[in-house]
Amino acid sequence: MSDPAGDAKSEPKQASKEVKESENVAEKYSTMTVSKNSDVTMAELASAFSALPTHKPVKKQIQFVEDKQEFSRFPTKAGRRSLSRSISQSSTDSYSSAASYTDSSDDETSPRDKTQVNSKGSSDFCVKNIKQAEFGRREIEIAEQDMSALISLRKRAQGEKPLAGAKIVGCTHITAQTAVLIETLVALGAQCRWTACNIYSTQNEVAAALSEIGVAVFAWKGESEDDFWWCIDRCVNTEGWQPNMILDDGGDLTHWVYKKYPNVFKKIRGIVEESVTGVHRLYQLSKAGKLCVPAMNVNDSVTKQKFDNLYCCRESILDGLKRTTDVMFGGKQVVVCGYGEVGKGCCAALKALGAIVYVTEIDPICGLQACMDGFRVVKLNEVIRHVDVIITCTGNKNVVTREQLDRMKNGSIVCNMGHSNTEIDVASLRTPELTWERVRSQVDHVIWPDGKRVILLAEGRLLNLSCSTVPTFVLSITATTQALALIELYNAPEGRYKQDVYLLPKKMDEYVASLHLATFDAHLTELSDEQAKYLGLNKNGPFKPNYYRY
Repeated sequence: MSDPAGDAKSEPKQASKEVKESENVAEKYSTMTVSKNSDVTMAELASAFSALPTHKPVKKQIQFVEDKQEFSRFPTKAGRRSLSRSISQSSTDSYSSAASYTDSSDDETSPRDKTQVNSKGSSDFCVKNIKQAEFGRREIEIAEQDMSALISLRKRAQGEKPLAGAKIVGCTHITAQTAVLIETLVALGAQCRWTACNIYSTQNEVAAALSEIGVAVFAWKGESEDDFWWCIDRCVNTEGWQPNMILDDGGDLTHWVYKKYPNVFKKIRGIVEESVTGVHRLYQLSKAGKLCVPAMNVNDSVTKQKFDNLYCCRESILDGLKRTTDVMFGGKQVVVCGYGEVGKGCCAALKALGAIVYVTEIDPICGLQACMDGFRVVKLNEVIRHVDVIITCTGNKNVVTREQLDRMKNGSIVCNMGHSNTEIDVASLRTPELTWERVRSQVDHVIWPDGKRVILLAEGRLLNLSCSTVPTFVLSITATTQALALIELYNAPEGRYKQDVYLLPKKMDEYVASLHLATFDAHLTELSDEQAKYLGLNKNGPFKPNYYRY
């Protein structure tokens, strides 16, 4: 995404010593040929990581909540949703409604008020309905079919149990795809306790299936904000169990442990973070000298950035719009705000279906890319009166303002593919003169006094997670990267990683990609000795320098 919070980060500079370490890594990793997918030991995996700290200032600083946020006590039930949203808008503002077949309204009783027991007699979980476990198991089995690389990693490593003794507390979207990751971690020897990073994205039946096999899950679809923090606390604060690893998506879990359980935080062996927001929080902690554990930045790995953002959004944008509006794109005039990886994916998909696509940009490089790809780069005000659809994907705030919404034509569709709901000024639409009419789930008509209607999707929240689903194969790529990062941090000898934020080495990105090539029956060309010498490369990679932009 092209935005100050993401793409504007300066490229980490590589010192000569670090370059030398990277070259040594290539030799140590030579047994892992990308083209042949040979068996690899965990020791060889571990040796592939090079300690390349990426602690650099970020141009746009996200405010890190300090003592202003009250963590000393929970709000009462009567005061639920009163907890400040300043910690993370992304956690409670971006959600999924299409990810679960279970109707979350079938039982209005809060899971916190229920006493449930799984078939093994354990009650160490809190989900909507443990009886949905069998249905959730079928969902997980379906997801496994398109996550063959992660399953392959599980089979290769489970004999060695590289995560034996690891106590992982996780805070991510709880979906069938995440369940495959969690069960992989368990198979590799880890004990896991899990909660949701988002109050609306949990698949209730999947949470039940995980609870049934003994994973302590505290999550359900439609949590209140009080529930959200209660679930996080229940994962961390339990008698006789203390986490030593964190897998986070958004930084809320990390921040909660850091603020509320500082003694526990100091004993954490490693943090793996996959989101833009969470990574920025880690950089801020590191810059302030408060990060006392090593952390792995998965978000900026190539396999996460390119596939989760570009290819994922290229498919899920159409899925979300079709499910909510049944719109036909041929001939429609669409504005995509932002031409980063997300914007590129959205534009490519819309163009392929015959839409007339305009792009807005602040970055001249991204703007030039859009022009060379055949899109007209404009200011939003130049086309606002006649476009049919506006899609924001910048990560910024107030990209579409009330003044611009007032000028849109009747029947226009407005939606967001960015990180949070700040891009569209939805708050300005909640005024007495405008009428809101719920048409279907996550679809609202905002009606002006003259009868004009604008279709607002997911109240300006992330469209693909709110109104559709994300392709399983893409999540397999990210999940495999997360699993390898956890293995590395947990098994790294003392001193390899200091109290800083690190990127995965290029070789590990290549390894993750190689595991997924088998799905397509792809066969990579191998360099000859002469060719490798000519290029100055190791025959087995890495094939690109750390500064290379794909």
